[in-house]
Parts: sequence; C-alpha cells; structure tokens
Amino acid sequence: MNRSNLTVPPPGAPVPAPHPDAPVGEPLGPHYARCFGCGPDHPTGLHLAAVSRDGLSVEAKFTVGPEHQGAPGLAHGGVLATAIDEALGMVVWLLRKPYVTGRLETDYVRPVPVGTTLHLRTRCTGVVGRKAYLEAEARMDAADGPVAVRGAALFVEVPVEHFARHGDGAGGPDPEVNP
Repeated sequence: MNRSNLTVPPPGAPVPAPHPDAPVGEPLGPHYARCFGCGPDHPTGLHLAAVSRDGLSVEAKFTVGPEHQGAPGLAHGGVLATAIDEALGMVVWLLRKPYVTGRLETDYVRPVPVGTTLHLRTRCTGVVGRKAYLEAEARMDAADGPVAVRGAALFVEVPVEHFARHGDGAGGPDPEVNP
C-alpha cells in the first residue's frame, strides 16, 4: 500500500499497551445497535462480527450481500471502505478512548463479488498525543485468502461531548450507545 505520511506514525511512535478492560478473545459487541457497520438492527448494514485476540488488533468478517453492490454483482467501493473504517474503529474502541476517523486511505486490490465473505484484520501501529495510526487488510473468503482491500488511517481522540453535540439530531446521544 502506498500510504501517505498522514497515516504513518512518526519514527519511534509507541504502540500502546492493551487496556486492562479490553475484551480479549470474546466477540466484540456493537457499539451502537443501529450502526451501519456493526449494528444488528440496521436492515442493510454490514453486521461485522469481530473479535480481538490481543486487545490491540481486530479480526472481523462480513459477507457482501446484494444490497452492498455497486456494479452488477460486485461490492461497492464505498461499502468496502466502510468495512475497513468500521474494523479500524473497533481497534481504537479497544483503547477505551473516544476517537473519530481523521483520514482513511483505501487501496482496492481486486474486485469483490457479491457473496464473498471478507476477513478483515486491523491493528494499531502507534499513538502520539491525540493521534492513533492504524492499518487494515481485507482478504477474500478466508483469513489467508487473496487480498482484496488494504487500508490505513489516522484517528483523532475527541472529547466524549463530541458525540452528544453531533449525535442523533435530537440534542443528545442515543441511549443504546455502549460507553
């Protein structure tokens, strides 16, 4: 992947230790029931199923359905970028601080047909101040299958009030959001 200098941590940037409350080895539940990426209550969402084995990386899966296509029979590139973004967001969620995506870079390596199960792996590559640097890879039909998409991102830590100010449009956060 040709990453810009905006998604590469500076030399010597530390990788944080796992948070003591990070759920390791257990399925990561949705952070919000109606989230397009991970929520079970979104009718056309990705319904990403994810787990962290070490508290700093995530393994996730989703199957591309007909509602996710762009060109006939193929996944829409924006949906693939969303899957990468969601899996990366799960990594910073493990750090137990509120982050938002600041920059997302996506390389599309090969077309992804409808019916394909994507196996995503994401990891934190460094944290400096409010900036978290992350990488992702999505493989087709198996954890060691052909690479379909690669991603890199910069996430920025924000105050929790950010979500209340910009949340559900009704003046406050949704009560179903996990802390």
